[in-house]
Amino acid sequence: MTLPVLYSFRRCPYAMRARLAIASAGIQVELREILLRDKAPDFLAISPSATVPCLVSDREIIDQSRDIMTWALTKSDPAGWLDMPDEGQRIVDAVEGPFKTALDRYKYSTRYENANKTIERDNASSILLDLNRQLEGQAFLFGGRPTFADMATLPFIRQFAMVDKVWFDAQNWPHLSRWVEAFLTSDRFRAIMTKYPVWKSGDQVTIFA
Repeated sequence: MTLPVLYSFRRCPYAMRARLAIASAGIQVELREILLRDKAPDFLAISPSATVPCLVSDREIIDQSRDIMTWALTKSDPAGWLDMPDEGQRIVDAVEGPFKTALDRYKYSTRYENANKTIERDNASSILLDLNRQLEGQAFLFGGRPTFADMATLPFIRQFAMVDKVWFDAQNWPHLSRWVEAFLTSDRFRAIMTKYPVWKSGDQVTIFA
């Protein structure tokens, strides 16, 4: 049987959340690590957006990470990630929308004309403070177990935290900090962050999950 192929990049938060969902679903895929600054021609020929992650099966090509998560969890969801209130999707919308916009302009301020790093950090922080309130008294966004919303957003919060970890850790968002730290030290996170060699056509197959 031919396995679905996942084109990925280890440090990309979009690719991280796709791998998280595939691992939770217990689905095997062929993983192909892509170098973003020198993308493999075979990958460019098949990916509609030329971005990772991109999942290729015998039936379809999916190149949006949120859709890859849904694809995997619809097939198998033993941890019940899809079982969450509608508010979960609104949280994901906010993080991959306004938060990610501010994050990019905070982390890569020199790439954007007139971007003010401090203002963008504050814009992102306002959304994190809402999450901190959501997390008060519970381990995850909707209680004692993770859902789609947690795993679809944590890779982006991690990216924000790592821009200036000392500053991040000094902020008054204890529930958010606990949530992020638990994710960073989890077996779940370590399992999806294995380093793989950059893929090229003809390489031996690498199985993920």
